[in-house]
Amino acid sequence: MTTQQTLELARKYYAKEDNSCGGSLHIVLDDGNVEEESVCFCLKEAQTRSDSDGIDLCNALLTITESMRHELYCELHGIPWYPQEKE
Repeated sequence: MTTQQTLELARKYYAKEDNSCGGSLHIVLDDGNVEEESVCFCLKEAQTRSDSDGIDLCNALLTITESMRHELYCELHGIPWYPQEKE
């Protein structure tokens, strides 16, 4: 799945009632914790809540790189994104 496709899933997820603060994925979508372990934590939370859309979004997030997840977070919140150069 591409970053753009995942971004669209995230926007649809936010648009759902009770998900304005990120729902089961709050620490990823609202707080910007885009590391794999944070997404996995949210996946377990979504599973506990029987949040099928949250599960789908977590699985999509796990198919893209951490850098792409950071880009998605910035795009979702209207924050300029500048890829970090490897030192």
